[in-house]
Amino acid sequence: MRKTVLITGVSGGIGKELADRFAKGGHHIVLVARSEGKIQDLAQEYQKKYGIQATVIVKDVAAPGVPQEIYHELKEKGIVVDYLVNNAGFGLFGTFMETDLEQEVNMIDVNIKALTVMTKLFLPDMIQRGHGGVMNVASLVGFFPGPMMSVYYATKAYVLSFTEALENEVSGTGVTVTALCPGLTSTGFVERSGMGVSKMLQGPIMEAGQVAEEGYQGFLRGKTLIMPGARNRFIAFMPRLLPRKMMTRMIRSSQDKTGH
Repeated sequence: MRKTVLITGVSGGIGKELADRFAKGGHHIVLVARSEGKIQDLAQEYQKKYGIQATVIVKDVAAPGVPQEIYHELKEKGIVVDYLVNNAGFGLFGTFMETDLEQEVNMIDVNIKALTVMTKLFLPDMIQRGHGGVMNVASLVGFFPGPMMSVYYATKAYVLSFTEALENEVSGTGVTVTALCPGLTSTGFVERSGMGVSKMLQGPIMEAGQVAEEGYQGFLRGKTLIMPGARNRFIAFMPRLLPRKMMTRMIRSSQDKTGH
């Protein structure tokens, strides 16, 4: 039986790659993003190629009241959301003293508030039906404090902690909750965040398609934590071995601007 998945932030990167896989798997799709052109084209492509229903919602999930608008619009259309993928998010590079407050508050609204409200709205219906799933796109950085991207790292720590706690609360309901925790991935994230000058980019970078494939397969199997790539799984284990202060210094060293 075909399921319907709602995915936020599908204009590119991991969100678009996840949408590709759900569509190819025969699932109906609700595409949510701020830019209409790209997702209208995607919707038409999915419908033609895979014979699924693709619904487009052009809204900014971080704007006040928008998650509620999305929820009620789908209710009115009779669209039942079986899977929710909270993918929308962005980062900001620089010391806390030099970064822009307005952008950071917006980041908290997107990465934390919108994700929480969307989950609050759609999860109860899944539990009532006895099946469904939520995937929150967290990050490998959620396991660490992050000098040079302090607010971004903190938002992903929230997503990770929230998801693991939620998974425990819904255990036995037939609903799964998953945190996808990719490391550095080839998307538009680097450009938008301004971290093009970071030493971090000198290390290995995964392709968005590989991250999405592991995320998609793990989500369907009901995994709680998905960390694409063996190297990333090892890195996530490091905070258990090293003192916090040392870990923080290591992150600063690896993420500092080139030339520092």
